[in-house]
Amino acid sequence: MGEFDLIARYFTRPMRPGGAVALGVGDDCALLAPAPGMQLAVSSDMLVEGRHFFADVDPEALGHKALAVNLSDLAACGAKPLAFTLALSLPRVDEAWLAGFSHGLLALADAHGCELVGGDTTQGPLNICITVFGEVPPGQALLRSGARPGDDIYVSGTLGDARLALEALQGHVTLPADVLARARLRLERPTPRVALGLALRGVASSAMDVSDGLLGDLSHILKASGVGARIDTCITSNLIASGAYISGTTGQFDQELALQCTLAGGDDYELAFTAPPTRRNAVAAASQASDTPITRIGTVLSEPGLQLVNAHGQPVNNRYASFDHFR
Repeated sequence: MGEFDLIARYFTRPMRPGGAVALGVGDDCALLAPAPGMQLAVSSDMLVEGRHFFADVDPEALGHKALAVNLSDLAACGAKPLAFTLALSLPRVDEAWLAGFSHGLLALADAHGCELVGGDTTQGPLNICITVFGEVPPGQALLRSGARPGDDIYVSGTLGDARLALEALQGHVTLPADVLARARLRLERPTPRVALGLALRGVASSAMDVSDGLLGDLSHILKASGVGARIDTCITSNLIASGAYISGTTGQFDQELALQCTLAGGDDYELAFTAPPTRRNAVAAASQASDTPITRIGTVLSEPGLQLVNAHGQPVNNRYASFDHFR
């Protein structure tokens, strides 16, 4: 099967009538037509075999995740998905793999009304790069730079399960089969919080998706906003859904591992965001409207720096390092 046959068979579909795509796959460029007065939001993410996913990962799950991590960026900006491009490097043409990958990819695309409009394929090590396009009204994009002293700090969903699955798959911890299966689902099939991002327009003062670990990603908000933060580690350690896991052979809840997973785990693809205390009702309404659980985990401070405290307000040593591709 040649390159163009591959594209035609697995990645070419008719465009939805009346959508934002004026011209999709088949020409040298796609043409997008955002709604009048809208701004384009654009983001790219790359997934590399051996770095971001295991070689034996289910291809359907990989297709889902490849797009989900990009949609998560749009969610953090409060942007509505429109379209995406796919650049795919393959070591060989494996039709069964392509069928699974394209099904997972396009099923999530359909769920969010996001059209595949072009890209590139080549032979080489397995590498997936997606660029996603969304739209947002001028002045309503959620940014990292809007946090203010006194703002509440929130996170959506759960944290740490993806990291816990990774620890188990690498043989560092032992998990019951059912717990590993649930945690691995969070690692391989994250849920982009697009609906929540849209509902937080005009409510959140800043936002970012949690991809490399809560503390590392939150630090980007703090730096961009010129503020600090205090985080309650008692609350964050309970955000791991697989709380009843077994660590080693002790069969006991490992508080330190829970903190490592929730504070610096990575691959959560939840939203971390801030909002003034006066907007708590609006935040709760956004949570309800998007059917997304949220948790208030701390407070923005005027003094720069990131403070971790326990349930009694006492300082906790910050020894948690988030993921860094070059560290």
